[in-house]
This record gives sequence, structure tokens and C-alpha cells, in this order.
Amino acid sequence: MTFRKQESNCTSFPFKKAATVAQSDLAITPVSGKGDLKAFIDLPWAIYANDPHWVPPLKAEVRELLTPGKNPFFGHAEAQYFLARRGDRVVGRISAHIDLLALEQPVEQGMGPGTGNFGLFEAEDAAVGAALIATAEEWLRAKGMTRVLGPISLSIWEEPGLLIEGHDHPPTVMMGHDSPAYQAMIEGAGYRPVKQLKAYELDITQQFPPLIQRIIASGEKNARIRIRKVDKSKFDAEAAIILSILNDAWGNNWGFVPITDDEIVHTGKKLKPIVFEDLIMIAELEGEPVAFMMTLPDLNEALKPLNGSLFPFGWAKLLWWLRKPKVRTMRVPLMGVVQRLQSSRMASQLAFMMIEAIRVKAVTEYGASRGEISWVLDDNQGMNAIADAINGKVNKIYQVYDKPL
Repeated sequence: MTFRKQESNCTSFPFKKAATVAQSDLAITPVSGKGDLKAFIDLPWAIYANDPHWVPPLKAEVRELLTPGKNPFFGHAEAQYFLARRGDRVVGRISAHIDLLALEQPVEQGMGPGTGNFGLFEAEDAAVGAALIATAEEWLRAKGMTRVLGPISLSIWEEPGLLIEGHDHPPTVMMGHDSPAYQAMIEGAGYRPVKQLKAYELDITQQFPPLIQRIIASGEKNARIRIRKVDKSKFDAEAAIILSILNDAWGNNWGFVPITDDEIVHTGKKLKPIVFEDLIMIAELEGEPVAFMMTLPDLNEALKPLNGSLFPFGWAKLLWWLRKPKVRTMRVPLMGVVQRLQSSRMASQLAFMMIEAIRVKAVTEYGASRGEISWVLDDNQGMNAIADAINGKVNKIYQVYDKPL
């Protein structure tokens, strides 16, 4: 099932026909039709049937992720999904995709011309994994790609990287979980590590070290600084402020791809039910927004018992939970400080002040005891230093690989 945006000024990548790869009784075929798409979505329930740490996603959300017209990613991307079968039994899946905005990024930032991706990778065994990866590479090569970067499912803003450490506990909201067997499969196919993405956990019931408390207290006395919560009644305006800071703060980061206006609207609608005003802070310096921190209650704690479906009673349970969630874990998926401040002491001070303001609310209002900052690039010295300073410990590592075609 090849997806293209129908109304686009982007370059077209024609593809004649996805090949079928056979290996004894193993067949790899492109997803075609509703039945194949359902099988693609359903496969992880078989792969992770005996994994107590896997969190079943809502199947309706996965279908939306994969469907052009519902996921604005396809406004600047094209994808082909493949299924692996032994007889009538589905034993693996993979996506091959090309993000046209990623092709326009500087090569030194990880993406760039000729770079395609694979993702949504699941395989019952090594033979299946090898055949799926080879098929994805063949599709990308036929599209003119000269390099593969993956796994990325589907956008760099969604679930990038393969989990290589931290399989012994569940992922938090919007973080991936993979079989430990996949590292050997991907590396065995000739891929080399290019970037690690870290997740830090911390005990948020404890006050931060005295030095950090002094930095926060100093900032609170500074009349030039204001830390405020977002105003959900002005959701669009607040989202525009955060996006402006994000694009500036992250613009030179490895893997950065601009977020389109359609993606902002779509993501805002998806996240709005779990956006709580006192968990998202904007820092202003002399009245100008210069930093933000977004924190989300761990929705996975509520999703896990639903087993991928809101019916017959899951929707009621979820709505009740969303009224005022009580969670163990809060995740910080995004934090940013404008580039002009990033090398200054002010950047760390603003970060510590926002973290402390949210920490207090997370504990007192939501009953949280654990925080997670994820993900953090392994070479992001500023964020790694901040996480270390507040006694964060790395609890998960995701690996991104590449391979020339």
C-alpha cells in the first residue's frame, strides 16, 4: 500500500511495483487493502504476547498514524508497508518511507539528500527480520535513496530509534518498546549506530540538591524572569509560542525536521486531552517567551489495561481517568531554550525553575512520584548536564542506525 499526498508540490517518486521476496516458505508482500492493514496493526499483539512490559497502543490511533488524509506527515512523505507471512500466518512487518522535509536538511544534522527510513519493524525471528529489512532497502533504492536511517516510526517526532537498554520496564507515553532480539537483527543486516537517544528517570518526591535550589531561588528573585503556566483557553496562541521556541531551540539539533502547521494542529488535537495547564510552563525574560517545558501524565498507565480498544467500556474508563489523572510517572517529551541563550547560565536557570514548578504540581496535584525526561540526544551537553544535576539516571537508551545503499 503506497501512500502519496494527492495535492503536493513535492518531488514525485514513482515506483512500478513492490517486489515479493520469498525465502523457502517465507513471503514478503506489500500491504494491500483493509485486511492487510489490519494484520499489520494487529501483529504486535502476537509478538509481545508474553512481554509484561509492552503497552498495547490504541488500534484506532495506529490506523490514523498509518493513513494519509488522517496523518499530516503524509503531506510531505511517502510510505510503503510490508508484511511477512509463512503460509497464512503473519510473522513480521516493516515500513519503508521517505520524508521530503528530511531530505532538505543538512547532511551534518543526520538527515539530508538521499536519506530514506525504515520503521514499524517487528519480526518473529532473524530470517524474517533479514528479509523485511532487505525488502525495505529495495523499495528505498528504487526511489533513488542512497542511505537508510532507522528505525524511525514514522516521523522523527514520533518514535525514533530501537530500544537497546531498558526492556525490563514499560515505556512511558509516546515512547517505543522493542524486542531485545531486534538489535542483533538490525546490526546483522549491516547497520551501524549513529545516534543514541536517552531517557532519564528521577525521584520527583525529593527536593533537588542544594546548589540547584539556590539557582532556583536566585531566579525567583530576578524581576526580569517570569515562569508561567500555559493558558488552555488560548490553546492555539500558546501552541504557536511553543512551536516558535521549539523550532529555534532545536533547529541545529541532530535529526531535526521542521514541524508543519498541519502537524501542529493535528498534534494539538491529539494531545489536548492530556494537556494540563499546570504541567506546561513558559519562561519569559523581560516579557519575551524564551523557553518552555512540556510535561505529560503517563497515559500508558491508563492504556495498558484497555488492550488496544476503547470498547465496550474502555472509553468510559479513559474519560474518567482524564478528568484528573493520578499517575506514578510524568514524562517531559519537550523542553527548549532559544539558541541565543543556550550557552548562558540563564538557560540552565530557566530550565531548573520550570522543572521545579512542574515537579511540585506533579507531586501535589497528580500524585506522581517518578519523572522521566525523554528523549535526550547523547551529544546534547546542556540537557544531559541538567538531567545529571537533578539526579536523573539513564533508564532507557534508543539507538538510531544507518547504512549506505
